[in-house]
Amino acid sequence: MAVRTQDARRERTRRRSTAGAVLAALLLAPACSGPRDTAAGITAQEIAATLDRRAAAVMEHDTAAYLAVLDPRAASFRAAQRTELHHLADVPLESWAYEVNDVTGEGADRVTAEVELRYRIEGYDRAPVSSSRTVELVRRGGDRAWYIAADRAADGAPAQLWQQGDVEVVRGTRSLVLGVGRTTAELRRIAATADRAVPAVTEAWPDPWAERVVVLVPGSVEDMAGLLDSPAASYRDIAAVTTGKVGGSGGAPADRIIVNPQAYGMLGDFGQRVVLTHETTHVATRAHTSAATPVWLSEGFADRTAYRGESRTAAELAPELAEAVRRGDLPAQLPTDEEFGFGEDAAELSRAYEGGWLACELIARDWGEEELIAFYEAVGSRSERDGAVEQAMHTVLGTTPQDFTARWREYLRARLG
Repeated sequence: MAVRTQDARRERTRRRSTAGAVLAALLLAPACSGPRDTAAGITAQEIAATLDRRAAAVMEHDTAAYLAVLDPRAASFRAAQRTELHHLADVPLESWAYEVNDVTGEGADRVTAEVELRYRIEGYDRAPVSSSRTVELVRRGGDRAWYIAADRAADGAPAQLWQQGDVEVVRGTRSLVLGVGRTTAELRRIAATADRAVPAVTEAWPDPWAERVVVLVPGSVEDMAGLLDSPAASYRDIAAVTTGKVGGSGGAPADRIIVNPQAYGMLGDFGQRVVLTHETTHVATRAHTSAATPVWLSEGFADRTAYRGESRTAAELAPELAEAVRRGDLPAQLPTDEEFGFGEDAAELSRAYEGGWLACELIARDWGEEELIAFYEAVGSRSERDGAVEQAMHTVLGTTPQDFTARWREYLRARLG
């Protein structure tokens, strides 16, 4: 049974109340009772207590208390942890908590715990960000207390921004930008662009959402890849991505927009505005995006939101697909999920995005803006892909996938030919 540590929080006076923000009261998540009649259960409770103290030290920025739960014999680890806590100092945390999921023994005085770190950023996160950690602990001293001897990301878990360097925080009107190794001026420009993106998204997506975004700007594309636990080659030409699990229940966890500073910096004002509006759309629609949502719909809707109000022609916004249509290479079907894979053929990836955008444009033109949103929500309300698009096309649009695909192909000819 998982053992939850107390959710360490500081009492603080709110500077202002924010729509969609988490309540500011002092909340304590009680420890989950483990099987106390077994040694493993007692050990898990003891480890949870150690992690409780660590969480409280993080929230209080108490370096001495933070170091007090670390193995006194692990000099290099203690030094690294002191630096990491310093890197985290300016991040406006609302909560920081651990949940012990599993404990394995390596003798009476050494264990390894699989732990979930869950934290929220004040005023931005409705639900916590979760990070899987592997924590090693040892018993020391006359009281045989448990001390943390090592803490690392679990297999397959990404790094955290503060592990890459000192985090600088820039507050926008509707955005919070956290950067490492970037200039303050750059972070402020990103915040200003994100601030413009939020109302643009709200205009296109009228359903309630937080109307605030958190943007992470790592020092390099390699660092970006570390935050995503993916190869850097997959993101070299990608200006930004949005993290977060798909929802469908209205309880989607916190999203982060992660910027590739090299690719983003190569864009002009138009490109940067489009990128952050596109990614902000994913934040707004997350709770209505599920495993049933095809990528052409989620990416197409995000692109449509980003291009709203722009004066550029369809051929200018969809150059790869326009070239294919003009040479007679009209796509036979809507883009598949696989065609959106990062690291694949760049021209194919562009055509996939452009095709998804024009599919959403077609729905808005022939059925209307409200029906486009209703269609998106109807698909996302399903938990599985099978039949989701077909059913939504029938109930919302009164058509079939075959008929819609035929109309989409004609639409491509008309707008791009």
